[in-house]
Amino acid sequence: MSRIDSYVALGDSFTEGVGDADPASANGVKGWADRVAEQLGATNPEFRYANLAVRGKLVDQVIENQVGIAVDAAPDLVTIYAGGNDLMRPKVDIDGIVARYDSALADLVATGARVVAFTGYDAGWAPLFRTLRGRTAIYNELLREVADRRGVEIVDFWRLDGYDDTRMWDTDRLHMSTRGHIRMASEVLDHLGVPHSIELEPLEPRAPIAPADKRRENAEWVKSFAAPWVSRRLRGASSGDDVAPKHTALR
Repeated sequence: MSRIDSYVALGDSFTEGVGDADPASANGVKGWADRVAEQLGATNPEFRYANLAVRGKLVDQVIENQVGIAVDAAPDLVTIYAGGNDLMRPKVDIDGIVARYDSALADLVATGARVVAFTGYDAGWAPLFRTLRGRTAIYNELLREVADRRGVEIVDFWRLDGYDDTRMWDTDRLHMSTRGHIRMASEVLDHLGVPHSIELEPLEPRAPIAPADKRRENAEWVKSFAAPWVSRRLRGASSGDDVAPKHTALR
């Protein structure tokens, strides 16, 4: 494996790091990509990193606002995840978004970079997202076909065990928690074949939640997260409208 001296991370909240709160990090979040960059730079003083991901962005926005910058930077490594926000819209043309994603991935591969993409997560165990399972499965299969044809590497989130534990997710139930991001960083580094110092603490069995407590949790979730999310959709707004990328240039 050749040394990775430069890395550009592209995508939405998954890559920005939402759910992994860190006041010392840009945008107040750290996330798996920043953790991967830390490991890549730990023994390489020449290493440079940029994270262009912004929460709430759709595939077309990632392509328009991020892919061209990565192409111009011509890094050794690019990671990209896009499509999750499209799949949550009331209507989505999965074939259309994957076709445009295909073209963008081809542009990234043409730079000579090692390009790593992600499948969508299988949230069939979660009542809120169970209805999206079919959409995500179709998207994933189309993406795998694109990856095979383009020479894009895949970290297959759909097939990762252990993310069906609620402790792997933030209180909004949509984004990975700090624990989830740490696990993802480890998965990515292992996929890259990069030795790292990330240690995963085993999850202890969780005590059952009383029905009354579960109802209170659900009511608080609806008030704090679900209702504002629906309100943004109705207004055509996004959680990332006023958010800037964390690191816009390799440094």
